[in-house]
Formats: sequence, C-alpha cells, structure tokens
Amino acid sequence: MIQEIHRKCASGYLALVILPALTFLNGWSFYLGVLAESPTRIVVAILCFVILLICFKGFFMVHPNQAKVLQLFGSYVGSVRETGLRWANPFYAKEAVSLRVRNFESEVLKVNDSSGNPIKIAAVVVWKVVDSAEAIFEVDDYQSYVHIQSEAALRNLATSYPYEIHSGEDEIALRSSPQEIAGKLQEEVQERLGKAGVEVIEARISHLAYAEEIASA
Repeated sequence: MIQEIHRKCASGYLALVILPALTFLNGWSFYLGVLAESPTRIVVAILCFVILLICFKGFFMVHPNQAKVLQLFGSYVGSVRETGLRWANPFYAKEAVSLRVRNFESEVLKVNDSSGNPIKIAAVVVWKVVDSAEAIFEVDDYQSYVHIQSEAALRNLATSYPYEIHSGEDEIALRSSPQEIAGKLQEEVQERLGKAGVEVIEARISHLAYAEEIASA
C-alpha cells in the first residue's frame, strides 16, 4: 500500500520575491545584450526567460485542513500539509485532498433483520481523510468508496441482529441497544474504509422502523 509521506516545500512568499527579481535581472541582461549586439548573450537571456516562466508554475496554495498530493511523471513524491503559499518543482502534478470532517447519511435501506423481518434502516457516518496518499492511490474515488462501503456495512449489520428483543431473550437488538449497535457499526465501517486512508469518527443509526407490510400488521 502507498502511504503518505510528509514533504516540506519552499515558502511561496520567498519565491515570489526571488523569481521576479531574477526575471528583472534577466531582462536587464537581455537589454544589455541587444545594446552590445551580442547574439550569445541574447540567446542565453531568452533561454533563462523560458526557464523562469516554467518556474512560475511551481506556485500552489495549501488551505487549512487540506493536503496537496505531489506526483512527478506518475510517481508519488509526497504530500504537503503546511498551509499558505508554497513553491515546489514546477513539473509536479498537484492534487488537493480535503482533511476536513465530513458527514454522510445513507439512503433508507430496506433489508431483513436476523429474524427475517423486513425493516427500513439508515445511518449517519462522520469521517475524515487521515492519509491523503491512500485516499488518492488505493481506491478510484474515495468519496464514492465511503458511501458505497458504508451502506454495505449497514446492510450487513442489519442482517446480523434482530429489530427488537423478544420476551425472555437477552441479546443485542437494533432498537433496544443503540450504543452497542453504533459501536458495532463504527467498527465495521472503519474496517472497510481503513484501506482508503479514512478514519470513521462516529457512525450511528439515523432511521429505524419496520417496513410497511410489518408496520400495518
């Protein structure tokens, strides 16, 4: 698995001073070359100007609670988390990954509980990316992966426990054991999402009821 490598890049504010200064000096050198009618000096100044233009592409911004994943010709070279204006190799491809806490509420799913009764269930999952490299490279679309795997975990949980406890039984049920069910759901969702560099902060049932055919009976 590709895991995140923290990479430090140069301050963009410093580069914002140095590069314009070098551009000005190069322009002055070009002007002197024209006055001196020196073809060599003119060609060197033009080449330096092209290089400086390429260097200006190295600027990028990192916002709070964000990481920039850097790649060089398809190879992962590191992730930058230091906020502010930064400067790095202008040939780096830079992809932003949000590290903010996010909510996902599943659709209301119709499944059968462990007793075979049709129920309707939905859940809220609170999550965030903790490893930007895994989120980008280990799965195709980590946000879609979170949604699909969370619903798959919810379906599996719903079929593993009864909707409610029957008389004389001492067991965990979806309706009467909300804390235990929330803990089980969080564990299962985390197990599925761990490979995508995602941490599950909380998972809980947001909707639980018998299906229409059971409720009417």
